[in-house]
Amino acid sequence: MNWSRLYRFKNYMRSSLWIIPFFALIVEQVLFRTVMAHDDWTTWVPPWPLSVEGTVAAMQAIISLALSFIVFTFGSLLVAIQIASGQLTPRIIAITLLRDNVIRFTVGLFIFTLLFAIGVISRVNASAPPSIVWISGVLGVLSLAAFLYFIDYSARLLRPVSIIHRVAEQGFAMIEAVYPDNLRETSEEPPPNGSLGPPDRVVTHIGSSDIVLAVDMKFLASRATRAGGIVELVARIGDFVSYGQPLFRLYGGAKTISSHDLRSSVAFGRERTVEQDPTFAFRIIVDIATKALSKAINDPTTAVLAIDQLHRLLRSVGNRNLRNDSVFDPQGRLRVMFRTPDWGDFVQLTCREIRIYGADNLQIARRLHAMIDNLEEVLPDCRKSVLRVERELLDRMIDKVYLLPEDAALARIADTQGLGGSVNA
Repeated sequence: MNWSRLYRFKNYMRSSLWIIPFFALIVEQVLFRTVMAHDDWTTWVPPWPLSVEGTVAAMQAIISLALSFIVFTFGSLLVAIQIASGQLTPRIIAITLLRDNVIRFTVGLFIFTLLFAIGVISRVNASAPPSIVWISGVLGVLSLAAFLYFIDYSARLLRPVSIIHRVAEQGFAMIEAVYPDNLRETSEEPPPNGSLGPPDRVVTHIGSSDIVLAVDMKFLASRATRAGGIVELVARIGDFVSYGQPLFRLYGGAKTISSHDLRSSVAFGRERTVEQDPTFAFRIIVDIATKALSKAINDPTTAVLAIDQLHRLLRSVGNRNLRNDSVFDPQGRLRVMFRTPDWGDFVQLTCREIRIYGADNLQIARRLHAMIDNLEEVLPDCRKSVLRVERELLDRMIDKVYLLPEDAALARIADTQGLGGSVNA
C-alpha cells in the first residue's frame, strides 16, 4: 500500500462511525469465549442471586435496553447531522460528528452489551457460569449510565459554541504542525524573484478529479535529493485538480523520478480535511458565521462566537513564520517547492466575507473592529499593513450601510462582545 492509499485508509478509519462498534463485536466474542473457557479461574465470583426465570428476565431487559439505546443513538445522530448541516455547515459532519470518540465508543458499548446479553441468555438453562452473568449485569448498568451521559453530551455537543471551539482546536493543532517556527522580524523574507525556467518534465494528474488532501513532503524531498533536482508541486493543498491538469513540474535530475512514485505521494479526496490544511479550519468557521448572518437564520451572536475563535486563530498564525513553502536538503540546496497561504490570505479569508454579509449589524462591525485593533496591538509590525487595509474597508462599508451618523459612530466602537459589553471608546 503506497502512502496516498495508506493516508486515505487512515482518514477513512478516523471518520467512520462503524469501526468501533465492529471491533466491539470481535472483542465481545473473544471475551465471552475466554470467560467460558476459564470458568475455573472465576470461582471467587459470588453466585448469581436470581433464579433461571429471573436471569432470563434480566437478560431480556438488558437486550431491550441495548437495542433501544442503539436505535435512539443513531436516530439522534441523524437528526443532529440534519440540524448541524442546516444551521451551521455540512462540513462539520466528517471532522466533528463522525470522528467524535464519545459517540463511537458509546455505540460500541451498546453493541458489546447487546451481544454479551444474548450469549448469556442462550446459556442460562445450560448452567452458565456466574461470571458471565455478572459481567452482563454490570454491562447493562454501564450502558444505562452511558446512555444518560450521552443525552447530556449530545445536547452540549450540538451547541454552536461547542462545534466552533472543536473546529478551532483542530485548526490550532494544524497551525502548529504546518508552521512550527515562531515569527522573527527578519524570518519572513519575500520569495525569491528568480525563476527556475521552463521545467524539464511535467507530470499530470491521471486519476479522478478530486481535491488535494495531503502530500508526503519527506518522500518528495528524499527522491529529489537522490535525483539531484527540484520537484515543484503545482497544486496547493485544498485545490481541486481535474484529470490531465499539471500536478508536478520537475527540474534537473528530478525529471528521472517515476511518475507513479510522484503521484503516490499525493492523497486526493472528495472533501477537504483539516490535516495539512489549516485554512480549512478558517473556512469552516467563516461558513458558520456567514450562514448565521443570512436572512433566513439571522443569528449574529453565533457569528460573534465564530469571530472569537477566528481572532484566536489569527493571533496564532500572525506569530508564526509562514514562509515554509520550500524544502532544502542538508547542504542547503532547494529540493521541493510548493505553494502555501500567506498572512494576507488568512486575514482576507477571515474578514472579507463576514464584513460583506454582516457589516450592517452592529455586533459584527464592533467585534471586527475589536479583533483588528487587538491584532494590531499584539502582532509584529510586518503584519499590520494587511490589518490596516481591512480596517479601512470596514470603515468604508460602515459609511455605506449606516444612514444615521450616530449609528455609524456606534458601529466603529471596538467591542469584544459585539454589542452590550464593555467598549473601548
